[in-house]
Amino acid sequence: MTSVSEVPDKRMTPDEVVARLRSGMTIGIGGWGSRRKPMALIRALLRSDVDDLTVVSYGGPDVGLLCAAGKVRKVVSGFVSLDSIPLEPHYRAARQAGSVEVAEWDEGMLLLGLMAAAWRVPFLPTRAGLGSDVLTLMDDLRTVTSPYPGPDGSAPEELVAVPALELDAALLHQNRADRAGNAQFLGPDPYMDEWYAMAAAETFVSCERIVDTADLAASGTFHTQRISRMHVTGVVEAPNGAHFTECPPDYDRDEAFQKAYATAASDPEAWAAFSARFLELDSEAAYQEAVAAWRAEQQEGAK
Repeated sequence: MTSVSEVPDKRMTPDEVVARLRSGMTIGIGGWGSRRKPMALIRALLRSDVDDLTVVSYGGPDVGLLCAAGKVRKVVSGFVSLDSIPLEPHYRAARQAGSVEVAEWDEGMLLLGLMAAAWRVPFLPTRAGLGSDVLTLMDDLRTVTSPYPGPDGSAPEELVAVPALELDAALLHQNRADRAGNAQFLGPDPYMDEWYAMAAAETFVSCERIVDTADLAASGTFHTQRISRMHVTGVVEAPNGAHFTECPPDYDRDEAFQKAYATAASDPEAWAAFSARFLELDSEAAYQEAVAAWRAEQQEGAK
């Protein structure tokens, strides 16, 4: 049995994570819309020269920011939304301008693509998409004839063959993790994060707090530890690292900041000012300080 002292220490910084990424990679990003996104890792990626990425995501501001920075060649998504703001503004602009390739799949198809990669099979079959324009418009999808007859002896049916979404790297955010990379969510939904981890050659997990392994089972929450250290390359302690997306129960979405982000995205001059203040910084700590200063200004202005 492996002792605590023998457990590998996989702690890294956001910049050390990004140093392992390369231009042209296929990157999977966990979370859902504007919920529990690994934004500290995304901000580190924005500070790098890595580009020409294929991004696989149930997208939110992660996809929008990478598109705005010109780092994306292709987006594979089930949607790209800010949840309380239906359309992610930077992705919408990139989509309308045709500046990125897109594969807009059904949400279930995206999960099946991750599962196929995790299980090391070339595709998984589904009925989702049959009879819809998904198959007409997305030329990366194919159909396959079942090798078996129907249960009543009818002819084998045609199914959609969802290709495996093999990832070079996955970026995830969780509530807690230990130094070896075992990680857990504490909110209402795991989303698809565990499948990203299993579909990727390397997985990097940021978290609100790194704790002792035994603490992952505190208060009967061991069942929420869905990501195994076996699939994790590096773990980053990043308090408030999902900001401005939500990470319950640690914090809710910063709706005021998200609104400011979306508003700035609609005007080049406003976006340049927003980017200079919050994104063109040298560290995650500087970002968090800038947000705290902005919040103090908002509170003062409301008096």
